[in-house]
Amino acid sequence: MIKYGVEMNDEQKQELTRKVINVIDQIRPYLQQDGGDIRFVELSDDNVVSVELMGACGNCPYSRMTLKSGVESAVRRAIPEIMAVEAINN
Repeated sequence: MIKYGVEMNDEQKQELTRKVINVIDQIRPYLQQDGGDIRFVELSDDNVVSVELMGACGNCPYSRMTLKSGVESAVRRAIPEIMAVEAINN
């Protein structure tokens, strides 16, 4: 995995993954209030986070906006190394 032009080892990737999951866990209650949920799927080698939007978020016409304006912006603000957040079901 590459972090700012430097290849990351497995331990660093695991730490970055833990940070991403922590941010997602902080966002989850807001999605659950509207009948939705989110599940972390994976962190790619190019620092793109894949998530699954579930419940009301899985088929909501505003899910892309929620994903980009809400989830992705929160994750990238907390963890600048993250390049993007993508939904596997969008």
